[in-house]
Amino acid sequence: MGKLSFLKQKKFYINLLIIILLSFFLLWLTIRLLNVYTRHGKVYELPDFSGMTIEEVKSEYGKAYHFILIDSVYSKTQEPGTIVQQDPLPQSKVKHGRNVYYIIVAHTPEKTNMPNLNNLSLRQALVLLESNGLAVKELKYINHFARNAIREQRYNDEIIKPGTEIIKGSKITLYVGLGTDQRNSKIPKLYGTPAEEVQHLLNMNGLNLGNETFEDKDSIQYMKVYKMEPPYSRGSVRPGTFVDVWYRSSKKFNFEKESSSMLKEDSLKNIAEKQAELDSLAALKDSIESTETEELDNEDYEDEF
Repeated sequence: MGKLSFLKQKKFYINLLIIILLSFFLLWLTIRLLNVYTRHGKVYELPDFSGMTIEEVKSEYGKAYHFILIDSVYSKTQEPGTIVQQDPLPQSKVKHGRNVYYIIVAHTPEKTNMPNLNNLSLRQALVLLESNGLAVKELKYINHFARNAIREQRYNDEIIKPGTEIIKGSKITLYVGLGTDQRNSKIPKLYGTPAEEVQHLLNMNGLNLGNETFEDKDSIQYMKVYKMEPPYSRGSVRPGTFVDVWYRSSKKFNFEKESSSMLKEDSLKNIAEKQAELDSLAALKDSIESTETEELDNEDYEDEF
């Protein structure tokens, strides 16, 4: 009997068929179990947990998600113990069982030490201030030969010494050198900038944040700048100028679609303002020349007598 004689036996093909079918079944079963385990294709929209306590959140969503606290911040306007920020963001598409990281409002204010900002450059001072959990109240420019050098740091209108313990989030007024040339500060392009980044960007350019207007009712994380005054097209303004900004929600306003028309409108407005200034200067020049001519005529008339 040859070595390949088993190929002529019916029993061999029956066993081979059973093995093939069993292999396909095991493969199908594995895929099904993986889909069940990973919830393949099943995603859910993550709710907005802001304003809720972690007890409330876990009571309602504890079986669907795993919540992990990563930090706490103090706020005078929000209820202690409530969630102020989450990751992933609200309305994100996630699977059940996903880790949700959150930040809550602290029950007691956290404190830090006031850094020494004197004689640092404005940019260095802002970085150091923010790294210590403090913020800028206002940039006040004073006559000093070193441009953008910090000359004084004040809290509640009083000089605050380096090392003084202060509540995190406190706002500090910085007195900054104007420099010998006293040149203007460049206006940054804020259109489409998230609300949380606006003040930092303005301060870095030697400007102050003025009035903020929120056109839409939505979470701060969706708010972006869609208008500013003075406008970006003006180019530059005096250091310390307050810039007013208007916000729209990125969920309700198409920033990419509207950017060209908004910037065009901004530019045309600036051109009109500049033309008005030129017309005013021209009128003033004509008035001065007219006055000088009248004075010369009067002198000639007096000389005749």
